[in-house]
Amino acid sequence: MAKFTADTAHSELEFQVKHMMVTKVKGTFGEWSIDVEADNIEDFTTAKITGKANAATINTKVADRDAHLTSADFFDAEKYPEMTFESTKIEGSGKSFNVTGNLTIKDVTNEVTIPLEYNGQGVSPFGPTVYGFESKFTINREDFGLTWNQTLETGGVLVSKDVKLTLELQLNPAEA
Repeated sequence: MAKFTADTAHSELEFQVKHMMVTKVKGTFGEWSIDVEADNIEDFTTAKITGKANAATINTKVADRDAHLTSADFFDAEKYPEMTFESTKIEGSGKSFNVTGNLTIKDVTNEVTIPLEYNGQGVSPFGPTVYGFESKFTINREDFGLTWNQTLETGGVLVSKDVKLTLELQLNPAEA
């Protein structure tokens, strides 16, 4: 099996939630990784995919909000420093795949299916062939024990349950 890793300098892991039911707050994680082992990188049905994100490196561009998100109200990053994903089944062909696996946030693991689009390959100016993938999907944060919220005077809540995630991945051959 060949091994590949996400080039985080040329990849994105972004999330967004609705704030006060009228605007969107976006964020990223400063430390994250996605690793792939596959017989054929273009046929993901044989792949094993693992991902990790360091909860303490959340960045929404507001230090006080980031501190709240790493607290016990949300990620409890001191107690649960890492979020993980491990694939269990991959279906599809051509350019479209559904990656099913176990996503763990805090101490809660749930099965999720992530749609993944293969964008093709290119030869890097530095030598190796790289592969592009992208995905957009939604999870319910409350399914993972992230239930803190605040009711608004005008109705509704401060933070939506739905978290929209976007992945833009450049996979490079892993260095031996």
